[in-house]
Amino acid sequence: MSLKPIKLSELIEALEFDSDERLTNVDLQNGCVVSVDRSLLSAVDEEDEASLVDLPDWQKPELEIARAIVDDSGERFVAAPDKFEFQEYRQMERFIAKMDDAGAAEQLWRAIKGKGAFRYFKDTASRLGLLTQWYQYRDEAVKEFVVAWTEARQIPFMDDVKKPTQP
Repeated sequence: MSLKPIKLSELIEALEFDSDERLTNVDLQNGCVVSVDRSLLSAVDEEDEASLVDLPDWQKPELEIARAIVDDSGERFVAAPDKFEFQEYRQMERFIAKMDDAGAAEQLWRAIKGKGAFRYFKDTASRLGLLTQWYQYRDEAVKEFVVAWTEARQIPFMDDVKKPTQP
């Protein structure tokens, strides 16, 4: 099977909207990201046809994807990267470590310790006027992560992610 390139924007979106209720895969045959409700996938896997009979029309294409995933021998579908692989907390640490302003860095280090680290980090970055820089840094880190992810799996990709304009 020849692999179609996947758009980096689709992988980034899959990573950012990762959910425990859905299984997200890269469809190597069609060069796209597909997402399937886990309960639907489970019904297909368990051959529970009774729960699949009255699906609404909008869910029927998802049913076909679920069937293809269950029938796949591991050649067509690959699990998409998830938020746990990306480790956003580690990215916050790297962002802080690269800061020139020691006072701001110290405030951010304190913000990421303990419960509510993500919220405190963003609140502190906002108060210090660093939130835009954080999001730019994070966006670049996500892109680097998905590029490395595709390269490690030898999955061709198209870089369709626009570089943010500097303020």
